[in-house]
Amino acid sequence: METERLLAESGSVNGDAGPDYGGSWSGSERGASPGWRRWRRRRRRRLSFPGAWNPCGFSGSTGDEELYIQQAVVFIEDAIQYRSIYHRVDSRSLRLYRCYYSRFCQWGLGLTIMAVLLLAFVERPSSLSVSSDPRHRLPAWQPPCGFTESIEMVCLLIFTLDLATKSYLIGWEEFRKNKWLISYTVVITISVIDWVLSVSMVCDERLRVRRLFRPFFLLQNSSLMKKTLKCIKRTLPEIASVILLLALHLCLFTMIGMLLFVKTEDPSKNGEWEAHFRGMPNSLTSLLVLLTTANNPDVMIPAYSLNRAYSIFFMLFSVIGTYCLMNLLTAIIYNQFRGYLLMSVQTSIIRRRLGIRAAFQILSCKQEQPTEDQPACVQVAAVLKVMSKVNMKKYYRQAIIKVAQHHKTLDREQFRMIFNELDKDQIKEHPPLPEYSSPVFQRLQRAFSHYALTILGNAVALANVVCICTILVLNSEKSTAERDNFYMELINLAFILYYLFEMVAKLFAFGWKGYVSYRNNVFDGLLTVLLLALQITMYVFYKAPFTRWDPERHNIVSLWEMTRTINMLIVFRFLRIIPDIKLMALVASTLMDLVKNLRAFAGILVVVYYMFAVFGIWLFEGAIKPPSHSGGISNSSMENVTTNFTMICGTYEQLEYWPNNFDDFAAAIILLYDVMVVNNWQAFMEAYSRYTTEWSKIYFVSWWLTSSVMWVNLFIALILENFIYKWDRSHSCSVTDVERIRYETSVQLMFKEQIQEPTEEELLCQLHQHPHLHLDW
Repeated sequence: METERLLAESGSVNGDAGPDYGGSWSGSERGASPGWRRWRRRRRRRLSFPGAWNPCGFSGSTGDEELYIQQAVVFIEDAIQYRSIYHRVDSRSLRLYRCYYSRFCQWGLGLTIMAVLLLAFVERPSSLSVSSDPRHRLPAWQPPCGFTESIEMVCLLIFTLDLATKSYLIGWEEFRKNKWLISYTVVITISVIDWVLSVSMVCDERLRVRRLFRPFFLLQNSSLMKKTLKCIKRTLPEIASVILLLALHLCLFTMIGMLLFVKTEDPSKNGEWEAHFRGMPNSLTSLLVLLTTANNPDVMIPAYSLNRAYSIFFMLFSVIGTYCLMNLLTAIIYNQFRGYLLMSVQTSIIRRRLGIRAAFQILSCKQEQPTEDQPACVQVAAVLKVMSKVNMKKYYRQAIIKVAQHHKTLDREQFRMIFNELDKDQIKEHPPLPEYSSPVFQRLQRAFSHYALTILGNAVALANVVCICTILVLNSEKSTAERDNFYMELINLAFILYYLFEMVAKLFAFGWKGYVSYRNNVFDGLLTVLLLALQITMYVFYKAPFTRWDPERHNIVSLWEMTRTINMLIVFRFLRIIPDIKLMALVASTLMDLVKNLRAFAGILVVVYYMFAVFGIWLFEGAIKPPSHSGGISNSSMENVTTNFTMICGTYEQLEYWPNNFDDFAAAIILLYDVMVVNNWQAFMEAYSRYTTEWSKIYFVSWWLTSSVMWVNLFIALILENFIYKWDRSHSCSVTDVERIRYETSVQLMFKEQIQEPTEEELLCQLHQHPHLHLDW
């Protein structure tokens, strides 16, 4: 079979099939001679010890020790970052490889991607205006021809250099199989051609095709985004099946609605038909919006006012569509996407194990030929030398070195086990408390380091917030000139003095290093210092609080502005209670982890927003123009009332949604967000269908399906997965453990219980396929 041929041919580099892990070897031995079976068993044993022959043969390699160390360092860095090891391994290429993945180059590439994406806010139509409302929007600054084009060309040159570097490092054979790099080449080519056309037309063209391809630069630079996009693509069939069921549900009720609400001879009974069921497009749109509950109960009021039985139709539609099918869609997306994400994580783990296995193979090349009794091993001194050159977090480096120093030599399994430290949580250790010789100081230290001081601080913060709320309620009807801040400032001064005492007491009890080792203390301390600085500034400009301050007095900053700033900081300081309540701390830590783990989702959402915003500008720029009589800002409320009275209630014009338009990129982003939230999104869809064409509804429905239906449900799925993982782990933690232990939660750690380790045969097969690392087995 193909697998056996691949493993049997020692000179094979690229195979079409991987090894069969289901016991096919033993099955193929049935009926064979005993001698042939003994030979196959010896063959399997030799595969278990890959150093049994000449273990290394490198294309373009001198075979010296420094090259071995350099290759091992790069393979371990690939394993840490879950990168592919299929790249050139000669000394010159490895230096270029490490330079390319250095922090400076990667930050530079990231800033370049950000710059090319932000050009949409500056280039025509420019978003550089204070307001997006066309009724009183000042002309936006338009960049001169060649300004944004020059920046874009510099970015394209950097992308071209990035493409050339990646292509060289992986080689031509791998480049031809990499769809992302081929697409990268096509996108850069199209962008350059479109850029040349733009410059030749003196920047007067309306359609810039390259704007639509700019998000690709963000996608191709993130391996996690590529995996997430692949998972989404594989989840689409399941999503499409539920959406098809929703479409059938929508069409069925649309036809029933058109049969129920028909035009009659009595005009007073045609309200439902006139407003929502006049034709097929109108009926579909009304029920589609009802699916999102944005027009409930408006859509049924005309019929419900005639006969209360009509409410059954609308209630059945909402219960089946909104509460059953839409929630079923969320459940399906959660279930399906979690499985595909697990597959993606499995691939990442295989990459890590493969990088570690390749590093072991490299480091074991220097020794004499191993035997079955003495398998391949690596000297610890070589491992320590490699680890001193690997770019990684200091914590993990120390942990790996500490485990490695317990051995003199490391076999293959031991070598793999020392890198299991990368999969462990990082526990933050707090420095020991300072030691005082005085008995008085020792008693004070025990008192100030006791958890009761934290509880007291939370109670004081709560009392401070209650006082602020009480005074704000009493002064809610007063203008800033009528308010008397004298008592509020006295109260704030007393609380700030307590906060200062608490900070000094904790500094005394824990010491400086111990104090800053708690993030809660750092948060409290920064706010306390800022509050004290503001209070001192107020005394300098407004004198002491024992005299009645003139609330109308102004110097650099008004008294009210400084008082308001202090109160906002005090309210913000009340967040200190979060780590001390277990469930609240769990939710807060989940949100913090989401910021880290959902970067790929956020990036894909940016891509989708960007593309739809560009399409929206192409289709609807300047489509909606305000009435001529509202060209300026009116100070008369009666004029506004009169104007709105003549318009249909709930329409784009009556709601004065004029700032929500597609006249520039920033305004388009905000309008898309408003539609994604689905509150009154029918007003935008109805307005643009009136001002342009009925086909414009396809654009808004497509955006609703992409953002609100698919992406939001994916977001919910990841929130559920993250929260369930944190909840399961929290059962063994106390309230103080949530503050004292910082979990380094990653997507890989979330699924570590379900991950299956790759077998030795699988790793060997993939090492065989390395295009630049020729191993002779």
